[in-house]
Amino acid sequence: MVPESQERIQTAVLVHDSVQTSVDGLVQLVDTDGRTAAATIMPGPAKDGSLGASGTRLALDIPPGKPGEGERRFQVRARTPLAKESPGFAFRAVTDKSLGIWEDDKLVLVYNHGMMSREGVPADRNRSSYVHPLYGLDGEVLTDDFPADHRHHRGLFWAWPHVIVGNSEYSLWDIKGVHQRFERWLVQKTESGVAVLAVENGWHAGERQLIQERVWLRVYRSFANARMIDVELFWVPVYKAVTLRGAEGKSYGGLTLRFAPRPASTISTPLGNGADDLTMTSLPWADLSAQFAGASQPSGAAVFIHPDHPDYPPTWLTRHYGVLCVGWPGVNGRTFPVGVPFACHYRIFVHRGKADAATLERHYAAYLAGCRLNFE
Repeated sequence: MVPESQERIQTAVLVHDSVQTSVDGLVQLVDTDGRTAAATIMPGPAKDGSLGASGTRLALDIPPGKPGEGERRFQVRARTPLAKESPGFAFRAVTDKSLGIWEDDKLVLVYNHGMMSREGVPADRNRSSYVHPLYGLDGEVLTDDFPADHRHHRGLFWAWPHVIVGNSEYSLWDIKGVHQRFERWLVQKTESGVAVLAVENGWHAGERQLIQERVWLRVYRSFANARMIDVELFWVPVYKAVTLRGAEGKSYGGLTLRFAPRPASTISTPLGNGADDLTMTSLPWADLSAQFAGASQPSGAAVFIHPDHPDYPPTWLTRHYGVLCVGWPGVNGRTFPVGVPFACHYRIFVHRGKADAATLERHYAAYLAGCRLNFE
């Protein structure tokens, strides 16, 4: 059953026992009117982010429904590849430290798994395990790395200013005493409509590992003026219990999107297109739109919060200088015991044009509809 949606639904759901697939894993959905939707069996995360059969996903690309149509029901059927079907996506090394995801001939994003440095920036700001650049649909660079005003900001990343383990406190946010380190690739898989990248990292204080981190990125094929990227983050404390806490009076600490330089920005949230920055504000989504270097028109990206996110909707910090920060677990912090996984799921909505609040609400509603999709 697919909830009503006037926007395209791109999502990935756990494979149901009733799903019958062809040898190559290609399937399609067919509704009662004979309309079809693309579907592909792809690897997915188990509850701790590891790779396993329990996490196998059905990646779906469902066209918009008719106005007032309500819920739609599809049957899942096997299909064979088209004669000239192309994967559309590809993984290629950008450097020995960075892996790129291409859609056709355009870079979508670069995941930096090696330790990245910048000439003229102190070595204690070296970092790894983040996305930069993130590209717009016309090839413009949306993100920044090592910006002069905040050298520790790094594209699309996830970090906390207070990481407390026993009697020791570190800052993954500005890389003091703890850093993320690549351990191994879990998945690099492409099909005609989706690419999946999964990686395992560790948080290290010196040579001691504090947390096992698993990152899943799922990139869907772009359409019209949009591209969807799902980000699923999993952590397991492996040494002692870990307390994470956001910045006092601001809440930042968690998923963060730092934007590239641009002359001006419009930040949109469900509260409207305000000129004021927000602190410690609960939001289900936020967007920044601007005219980026080399682009002929405005573009931007939003962060959508999954409805199962802890403390939904979490607090945020937004800054018109160019950053959207999810603040979870926020200023009060939370302690996570050894061996017990916790997770946060998000969607990055990349778009052409200056996205208004109404458009963003429709696409967020489609995201929620995909999250509520279920088998009968």
